[in-house]
Amino acid sequence: MPRPSGCARKTEALIGDLEQQRDRARAADRSKSRFLAAASHDLRQPVHAMSLFVEALSVMARRGDVLATEARNIAGRLRTVIGNFGGVLDGLLDISRLDAGVVKMQKEPVALAPLLDDLKGEFAAIARERGLEWRVVFSTGWVETDPALLRRILGNLLANAFRYTSAGKVLLGVRHRSEHFEIAVLDTGVGIPDDRVEAIFDEFVQLPNAEKQGSGLGLSIVRRTARLLGHDLHLRSEEGRGSVFSIAIPAASPRAPEQAIAQDAADTELDIAVIDDDQHALDGPANLLAIWGHRVWKGNSAEQLIAAMDGTPDLLITDYRLADSITGIQAAEAVWRHLGQAVPVIIVTGDTAPDRLREASASGHMLLHKPVDADALKQAIAASSR
Repeated sequence: MPRPSGCARKTEALIGDLEQQRDRARAADRSKSRFLAAASHDLRQPVHAMSLFVEALSVMARRGDVLATEARNIAGRLRTVIGNFGGVLDGLLDISRLDAGVVKMQKEPVALAPLLDDLKGEFAAIARERGLEWRVVFSTGWVETDPALLRRILGNLLANAFRYTSAGKVLLGVRHRSEHFEIAVLDTGVGIPDDRVEAIFDEFVQLPNAEKQGSGLGLSIVRRTARLLGHDLHLRSEEGRGSVFSIAIPAASPRAPEQAIAQDAADTELDIAVIDDDQHALDGPANLLAIWGHRVWKGNSAEQLIAAMDGTPDLLITDYRLADSITGIQAAEAVWRHLGQAVPVIIVTGDTAPDRLREASASGHMLLHKPVDADALKQAIAASSR
């Protein structure tokens, strides 16, 4: 049988490569469809619940005075639903930011003892509520990592452990191994079937026998964040007996103690300008800033803001996507031109598209993601005004 010519071999290789690309594209499309379907479901659920609670309040108000106990009950349940809703949004945003490569990583020597102590206190109430033994094996060691990202990894792993453990214990422990520390989260929960070990790191994948469902994003965020940090993530699990997630982090030398900052810059009264083309999104932060004691100018556009200002702001807060395809970056530049000088800028965005996140991050301005809570806004103001 004649051997295929060089041209024929190249053609076969090209066909094989095209078939592989086609298969990858089809798999990506299927994965994207599943992702969007799951995201839509997890976002619609709390919105549906919120609309019913709000309607219940409206009906009670039309009937007459709302009893304080009823109002408190509905307000409490609304806070829970909004918290769940925010959790899904935060998870989606974390994944988008990690995929876009705009998560800012700053490795530094981190003391393990305070971090472990904070996590012990954070999950103590959950352990009591579920009747679980909750232990933390402390360490006085130091590791080289980003403290905020490491805390997010461990927080997600612990939340996952408590969610899938109905009896027994959850343990957070540290072992010193040569040139690194291994931090492990152990539980006596449902465990993971062998055929699901890889799948659980995908978005919106959950084991069916969890007593309390989460967003299904935690482990996906954990894996992406560990890769970003360059920390090895390992999993050992036995179905019906529990799981151990561990992460290996390089050891570091202790850092000299820092001097405390004498005054919180967020407590200083500032002149702040705010731009947002959505009136509710404009009035909300503007009112809060005024309550905090700041002088506030606001506008739906750079032009409206400029017309309202009668001085130079210490800080500009602007939405990223404004009307007429104007970005917050462009709006800030228009304000700067009017003032004849640059002022610090905080950009607020609800975008999760990776290209938009990269663009906003590349501006060099501080970036906050909607929904922005009061503490995050106060911290951003303090950081911008130092």
